[in-house]
Amino acid sequence: GLKEAALSCEASHRYGEALGVVLGHELIRVNEEPARARVSRGGLSGWQRKAVTDFIEANLGEVLRLTDLAQLARLSPFHFARAFKQSFGVPPHRYHVGRRIARAKDLLADPSNSVTGIARELGFAETSSFSATFRRVTGASPSDFRRDRI
Repeated sequence: GLKEAALSCEASHRYGEALGVVLGHELIRVNEEPARARVSRGGLSGWQRKAVTDFIEANLGEVLRLTDLAQLARLSPFHFARAFKQSFGVPPHRYHVGRRIARAKDLLADPSNSVTGIARELGFAETSSFSATFRRVTGASPSDFRRDRI
């Protein structure tokens, strides 16, 4: 019944949160490699990756400036952008958008969160811009995604 569905949704939400944490740690662990390989590849060091990803996670709903992220890593914006892409395979902005959409997916699992509320929490000025970005990244609208997952 309804109670079982709510418990299933809650369990799914918790699982999604736990999976996100595990994958985040795995991403950092996988990128930990000998300094020799890291230097030749030109990516960010472990502490730089952690500082930047922690900052992005803590500020998902904010506009993040490349210069601010570069300062965290103690690099020029040009070198930071290049090293970030080497480390994560995508530019900083695309990574930030991806993390916002991943958080949106978690929030959509709870039916008490409105799409408009989620958009606002994640820093989108308009629900339409959130929906368009969500659809571009996932291939589904937030409402369709929610309907298919719950």
